[in-house]
Amino acid sequence: MSTVKASSQREHRVTAKSLARRKRRAEPFSMLTAYDFPFAQIFDQAGIDVLLVGDSVGNTVQGGNDTLAVTLDEMIYHTRMVARAASRALVVGDMPFGSYQVSPEDGVRSALRLMKEGGAQAVKLEGGRSMAETISRIVGAEIPVMGHVGLTPQAIHRMGGHRIQGRSDAGRARVIEDALAVQEAGAFAVVLEGVPESLGREITEKLAIPTIGIGAGVHCDGQVLVMHDLLGLSDWTPSFAKPFANLGAAASQAARQFADEVTHRKFPGEEHSFR
Repeated sequence: MSTVKASSQREHRVTAKSLARRKRRAEPFSMLTAYDFPFAQIFDQAGIDVLLVGDSVGNTVQGGNDTLAVTLDEMIYHTRMVARAASRALVVGDMPFGSYQVSPEDGVRSALRLMKEGGAQAVKLEGGRSMAETISRIVGAEIPVMGHVGLTPQAIHRMGGHRIQGRSDAGRARVIEDALAVQEAGAFAVVLEGVPESLGREITEKLAIPTIGIGAGVHCDGQVLVMHDLLGLSDWTPSFAKPFANLGAAASQAARQFADEVTHRKFPGEEHSFR
């Protein structure tokens, strides 16, 4: 690779700093989850700004009921595949349940593994004020951190399920305090999940760092979707998500056609056979 080409790629690579500039210029950015090389490559080439290797892999790929059973080793494995595919997008590795809650030291160790072994360029963790020290320590280890407040899936048992957060005055104040704590701890961005649109707007206006909404309204600085919701690959799609394709139906039709052609000896044909 020539020096000119390498320099050009560096200039166009999305970074934590470039997202901060996007916020200042009021230029929204996009984030999608990705868990493997092929889809990460497709999304990267399509111009998606941030690829989140989410612990949502537990639901979408592993078939679990929640994200809690996902391990750090599994996150490193999936992050490594996505990092190989991304030449432009910022790759963020999710820190799974149990990898950072015990102590800030555990958090630093887990984040270092996601960077060194997984190739992540940043990490994401859930929690506000309670995780401020952990965020600060990880940032102190030269690792960019994306926060996540509001509805935090790793806390579904405490929250009593996937419930919208911040509807009461007290709940609203709590989410705002969490977002401010994440910013003060040194995070470069924060995901706002499952909060009223007005609260998403208020937090976005209060924070100097970018907000990324998922079920938080149009006023956030960026928006994120789970790729299976985007592509129509989920059995159920949450109300805040929009399917932009129906790949599930297309894949089902292709499989049915393949099975039919095999049954009737139409496949493989002469053009698919060696002589």
